[in-house]
Amino acid sequence: MSNSEILESEIKPKVLLVDDEIDILDLIQYHLEKEGYIVKTASNGIEAISVARTFLPDLILLDVMMPEMDGIEACLELRKDKIFKNTIIAFLTARSEDYSQVAGLDSGADDYITKPIKPRVLISRVKALLRRLSNQVVKSNRISLEINRDKYIAICEGKELTLPKKEFELLALLFSKPGNVFTRDVILKKVWGDDIVVGDRTIDVHVRKLREKIGDQYIKTIKGVGYKLKI
Repeated sequence: MSNSEILESEIKPKVLLVDDEIDILDLIQYHLEKEGYIVKTASNGIEAISVARTFLPDLILLDVMMPEMDGIEACLELRKDKIFKNTIIAFLTARSEDYSQVAGLDSGADDYITKPIKPRVLISRVKALLRRLSNQVVKSNRISLEINRDKYIAICEGKELTLPKKEFELLALLFSKPGNVFTRDVILKKVWGDDIVVGDRTIDVHVRKLREKIGDQYIKTIKGVGYKLKI
């Protein structure tokens, strides 16, 4: 994978689509990719778990009735793995019975969407689900941190932080995947964009200012690569 492909995959939301009907996979994949999402597919629960562990999707859309391993079982297995603790999982299925919805949500899913659904409506639901990743609260033995993109608020250890726009966006980026390393290229692309030319020193200054506000120990430098949020 080239540097540009790595950069693109870290910026765009990734969706894993799981269904045993190929026509449905193709149709939904087309509309999701048209919206700019990176999409991979699987046709049963076992394959979904295998793909998810290498693809690390932000969102999994999962059918209920599938061969080999159904969606409920797959969701239960995924939730056992701490890697998928913050992954959004939603069932997308033709089964609309109350007991199916209860079973789906009890298995650890975040939402239950019934088919048929118009592509435009599905895209809206996907966007709403992914917004949850942008407005999360992380609490651990190391730090209590809340990022709310809608209100442009960051709260650390119960105290609202006063952050300029770029500092907020940098913190939100690191916060979007705690523990993941963001390269300098990704940070520049995501926070400053293509049209503004800045150097590595600019990133370092913003990181230093963030450390002054949330504590030195929470943002770790990966020498020669970039930064990550430690939780």
